[in-house]
Amino acid sequence: MHELALPLLAGLIILALAFDFLNGLHDAANSIATVVATRLLGPVQAVAFAAFFNFAAYFLMLAFPSLHKVAETIGKGLIDKDLVTPGVVFGALIGAMFWNVVTWLKGIPSSSSHALVGGIVGAGVAHAGFTSIQWTGLNMTLVAIVLSPTLGMILSMLIMLATSWLIARATVSTAERSFRALHLVSSAAYSVGHGLNDAQKTMGIITVLLYSTGYLSGEFHVPHWVAISCYIAIGLGTLMGGWRIIETMGSRITKLSQHQGFSASTGGSVMLFAASALGIPVSTTHTITGSIIGAGVARRASAVRWGVAGNVLAAWFITIPASATVGALFYLLTRLL
Repeated sequence: MHELALPLLAGLIILALAFDFLNGLHDAANSIATVVATRLLGPVQAVAFAAFFNFAAYFLMLAFPSLHKVAETIGKGLIDKDLVTPGVVFGALIGAMFWNVVTWLKGIPSSSSHALVGGIVGAGVAHAGFTSIQWTGLNMTLVAIVLSPTLGMILSMLIMLATSWLIARATVSTAERSFRALHLVSSAAYSVGHGLNDAQKTMGIITVLLYSTGYLSGEFHVPHWVAISCYIAIGLGTLMGGWRIIETMGSRITKLSQHQGFSASTGGSVMLFAASALGIPVSTTHTITGSIIGAGVARRASAVRWGVAGNVLAAWFITIPASATVGALFYLLTRLL
């Protein structure tokens, strides 16, 4: 079994790492939208900054192994791990990558995370029917689609209002200098949170692939080589940047000050670390979009370009069905070959 499966296994692992790379490329804007929009860093500096801290999440994972719950949710919490086949993994990855490429070309900040969720659910259902779905994990993910941007928005508004009160007596120049430094720190934290939550999604896919083909011994766990490979891949993807989406995320939704950038990235960071600790594969795109809107609304509601925000919102709701459909079709294609 191992001898026959090895070439297919290697090809699927490379495909999974390619998705992870594309995830970093597609979601680079999530980590650096606020620092680019506020001109805290230049685009090239910001991309290198985000890529470094995406990979730095690997060391945080080593220090706190309990933060690996997202990989378990993706690997065994959406589709019954005992029903997953290499064909299901192939369909899931192609479904997710197809949707990522489409939205990247259009400059739409959709969710790579939910594209992968849709891909694996679609391919899993095509293989084994609706009984294969692990409803607890899927429902938790679906609820997070609404909660992550909403809570990010509320939290960013509260941070914006609280810090405005704290600096009420400070001079404009003092406040600006302070928020420039704080914004840089909060953006680093958001990049770490992005790497931590998003790299684990590919870890979960590779791990369930190893499990389903008999290459994973013992309990379901993420091998060390899988973890470091995924962090390297997402970091390299981020290093390549995602310039079309950066424009939408950083400036088209609302204009940001350093104060607002700090509030948005801080609120988003808190959400990502909380989600990783709970094992919820949230969308970093949703989270930072909600946080940017919250920081804009705290200034005034008219500061937000609601038409652009509405287009982004529409993309969120069609991501899972679209990628699930493509994932199912590519799984069925493997049955014909």
